[in-house]
Amino acid sequence: MNFTFTKKEEKFRGELRAWLETSLPTGWLEGDRQLPKDPQHYSQFLRDWQRALYEGGWAAIAWPKEYGGRDATLMEEIIYHQEMVRVQSPPLINYIGIHMVAPTLMQMGTDSQKDEFIEKILTGEQVWSQGYSEPSAGSDLSAIQTMAVKKDGKWVINGQKVWTSFAHLADRCFLLTKTEKSEGKHDGITVFLLDMHQPGVETVPIVQMDGHQEFNEVYLTDALATDADVVGEVGKGWKVLIALMLHERSGIAAQVFTLEQQFDRVVDMAKSVQVCGVSLMEDPFVEDGLADLYTRINGAKLNYYRNITHTLKNGKPGPESSLDKLLVSELTKELFDFAMTIQGHAGILMAEDALFDSDMQGQYLASFGATIGGGTSEVQRNTIGERILGLPKDLGR
Repeated sequence: MNFTFTKKEEKFRGELRAWLETSLPTGWLEGDRQLPKDPQHYSQFLRDWQRALYEGGWAAIAWPKEYGGRDATLMEEIIYHQEMVRVQSPPLINYIGIHMVAPTLMQMGTDSQKDEFIEKILTGEQVWSQGYSEPSAGSDLSAIQTMAVKKDGKWVINGQKVWTSFAHLADRCFLLTKTEKSEGKHDGITVFLLDMHQPGVETVPIVQMDGHQEFNEVYLTDALATDADVVGEVGKGWKVLIALMLHERSGIAAQVFTLEQQFDRVVDMAKSVQVCGVSLMEDPFVEDGLADLYTRINGAKLNYYRNITHTLKNGKPGPESSLDKLLVSELTKELFDFAMTIQGHAGILMAEDALFDSDMQGQYLASFGATIGGGTSEVQRNTIGERILGLPKDLGR
């Protein structure tokens, strides 16, 4: 690949920068980046931000133009991620809709589903969650127990989902169910586009150890769906599941640019924090650790460039996204583990007691979840071994 930017690409960067300067929330570029703490105001703030992205033409630049995207090139995508990380832009409330649900519907949805949902996903009018994991079905999603039974022309759904990201804010859920009992491990699974605003859908937030409440339990008691809500074929949802997960892992992999910025923050901490009157950066252990992390993070970025090139050529992500996802999530955990380690006992301090930035401690606590969400690191290693390296399947599964 040629990593130099053309005049056209630099013009694209300038256009994006100019838009960000005039469109980010008031005070954002000056460092006032506090998000509303009240759930209702938080949700509205992020919906307004996504609406601004949509109106400016920046909500989903990699999407085809026919769906409201820009048909962005690889280099334009890279520039976009770089600039959004540079300004630490507000989070995307409809991340699941933009990066997972809509691309899957473009690939496998009906024309009516595309017409009904895709633009609403882009504008932020409709926020989506993803109902996959259950208390007894995490990495092995073929073991789900949530059942959908056809009755009087509608599907009646009963079961429980867990670790459902953004369900407390969501209007719809990309829901994985069993619609029939079958001998085949992956048979009898059906995906529904479930309306979350109906009786029989109860959402209970899960408070994480970092204090956030992004994940939820969802209880389904005679929730209803129709045939029009089915993605793909009834009983053939495993193909739909795999398609969405490839898009999900590819989206997570793009967080390598955020990882670069997080590394720079750890470097700043090492330069500014002193232990016994000596800067942490002067410790050979710290220098060696940072050099090792710098090398591996840049290796992950280059690998991401290679794999996204493959995606653009083929029109959809391949199993290589598992490698990107594995590298980003594991390196994120290692980076913040290292940041806590070099602070010594002060690494456990939070809020105003922290030596450098208490958010770093929060990032450390959250980093463990990064190796689980979107498929555990163990699952990614199996996928890499079987589908990229061509190794035999794990006979224990």
